[in-house]
Amino acid sequence: MGRIVTRSSLRTPVAMFIFNRPDVTARVFAEVRRAKPEQLFLVSDGARSERPDEERDVSLAREIVTNVDWECDVKTLFADQNMGCKSRVSSGLAWVFEHVEDAIILEDDCLPHASFFGYCQELLDRYRDDERIGAISGNNFQEGISRTPHSYYFSKYFHCWGWASWRRTWKNFDLNFQTWPAFRDQDGLATVADSPTESWYWTRLFDEQYSGNTKVSSWAYPWLYSAWAQNALTILPDVNLISNIGFSGGGTHCTDPDAKFANMDVHDIGTLDHPETIFRCVEADKFSFGRNYYRDSISRRARRMCHQMFAGAGKAAA
Repeated sequence: MGRIVTRSSLRTPVAMFIFNRPDVTARVFAEVRRAKPEQLFLVSDGARSERPDEERDVSLAREIVTNVDWECDVKTLFADQNMGCKSRVSSGLAWVFEHVEDAIILEDDCLPHASFFGYCQELLDRYRDDERIGAISGNNFQEGISRTPHSYYFSKYFHCWGWASWRRTWKNFDLNFQTWPAFRDQDGLATVADSPTESWYWTRLFDEQYSGNTKVSSWAYPWLYSAWAQNALTILPDVNLISNIGFSGGGTHCTDPDAKFANMDVHDIGTLDHPETIFRCVEADKFSFGRNYYRDSISRRARRMCHQMFAGAGKAAA
């Protein structure tokens, strides 16, 4: 068994990504302050020119996170103009990993349990040189189902609401899916997908990302693809360590306050009990695909169709 470190001994750098939500930023930064990392990287996007009132909220968020009252090496990367989520996060990660070998990553709406920091630090150390592991996440979306007798399990799915990784993984990040056509045409998804439906789903999504014909501009899909292209797994905890508190409004992708992943409970992971072997938990991955990707995708399309039908009926009646 491993030992979760105390808050005063967090030597692993923390990188916090912020934008225009001082309310949630303050809550997440309060947990960072409690953890007292020795190094802190602060990355912020700039206000959008078409939203003149946004500059005030961006400035307030930056003021909150630069109020560091513990001994800490602080570095900032604040954009003067708006870059957008995908570009700002990916360029910010590049900047972080130029400076350090590993880091814990939090966005402004990802509220961690206090044990999240030690969990990440211990696993970053344990798997530092193990190329089979690409990242460590604090998310558990298994809806209360335990997947292991140990503290964590291994998954093909990368969850980005509070995570950690190494420079060695970042070096393989394929932001623009440049290797995707070759991977797709050589049937690379056959080594990843657990069903023909899943292969079809991810082929369609990655094709959209590669072509740019998508409404979802995210750095997380390229990270997921890059992990699959390198046959790398993500460590996921058997209890949830991160609550996304940003669904109430203002977020780029998470806007439904009634979403099932909004404001999830978090739990203390305690002293880490490490698995003796490394293998992917296929049942957990099948559950994630069926419940969190494919079914949600169908549900969203159905809601859009209903909305369009009712909107059309309203116009016809008028």
